[in-house]
Amino acid sequence: MSVKVTGFKSSEVFEQLKINITDNETKKKEIIKKINAIYEFNVKNEEGKTQIWTIDLKKGVIQSGKGSAEPDISINLSDDTFVQLASGKLNGQKAFMSGKIKVEGNMMLATKLDSILSSIPRAKL
Repeated sequence: MSVKVTGFKSSEVFEQLKINITDNETKKKEIIKKINAIYEFNVKNEEGKTQIWTIDLKKGVIQSGKGSAEPDISINLSDDTFVQLASGKLNGQKAFMSGKIKVEGNMMLATKLDSILSSIPRAKL
């Protein structure tokens, strides 16, 4: 099942994460053991529309929309900011400090976000 959503550049990142994490049993087990948390991303595009994606790293599921369980962390950011984070062009801590990212929930999980995003080849973004 695809996680792509028309009008969001971020959807390509989530699709790559799905392919590289949830469709790869070895990688999935490894990242579940390492992270063991549910991330919810509220991404706003240039048109002002918001899309939610959930990365459930307790079950190893990545989906568009809300997950079935409460997230451990919710991250609110723009479409462009997410793509810049995923491509390595933007540092997560700097983005947070400058207000480009708003986080609710377990703040420590935000520091593990880069290890999730680095699981995809940055050249593909």
